[in-house]
Amino acid sequence: MEKSLTSVIIPAAGLGRRMNASISKQYLQLNGKPILAYTLDAFENCLMIDEIILVINPDELELCEEQVIGSYPYTKVKLVAGGNTRQESVYAGLKAANPQTRIVLIHDGARPLIRESVIRRSIEETIKHRATVVGVPAKNTIKVINEDGFVEHTPDRNYLVEIQTPQTFDYDLIREAHQKALASGVAGTDDAFLVEWLKIPVKIVVGDYTNIKITTPEDLTIAESIIRKMAENQGLD
Repeated sequence: MEKSLTSVIIPAAGLGRRMNASISKQYLQLNGKPILAYTLDAFENCLMIDEIILVINPDELELCEEQVIGSYPYTKVKLVAGGNTRQESVYAGLKAANPQTRIVLIHDGARPLIRESVIRRSIEETIKHRATVVGVPAKNTIKVINEDGFVEHTPDRNYLVEIQTPQTFDYDLIREAHQKALASGVAGTDDAFLVEWLKIPVKIVVGDYTNIKITTPEDLTIAESIIRKMAENQGLD
């Protein structure tokens, strides 16, 4: 019997215009190291991950090779050219996955502080439930508004979760979801939406508030602070 594999797709083809930088945000330096390298390290060092499919802008292949892939000792990474949208890029990654893949994680390239414990829990829960997403309880009150900007209602915060990545799925399920969405012209805000659209239940895996997505220059400062705090805590162990 062939071994079942666990793969991760890391879409990193976005331009990150809100960073106001001359290069894509995933190549910006975070404590002297590209943001994307932190993300790759987390999965490269996780023994439960067999393959990393890095989906990047076709125009940045050389940049990625020079600043990330060629500068660090990665053994699991496979480069794939992305599409015009994140959904197209993820689908390209799914098609490039090893045929033996059973479980696939999808994780933002600009979330460099993902913890191994969260990766592990995501995989374990997906084996049981077929579809999981990482999330944390909402800290702020959320208001639902109408098109005129007036509050319609205030949902109970106890039932609200801020969604992060990874989002993890049975490989056949998420590939089917992407194929059917493509055929029907359905665009999802995230990959879990496409599974929900198929009426398949999605389980929440409790994540970590430090698993931030770097979107603005302020996020870089926050990430640097988190990294320093992590280093201090390790020094106390």
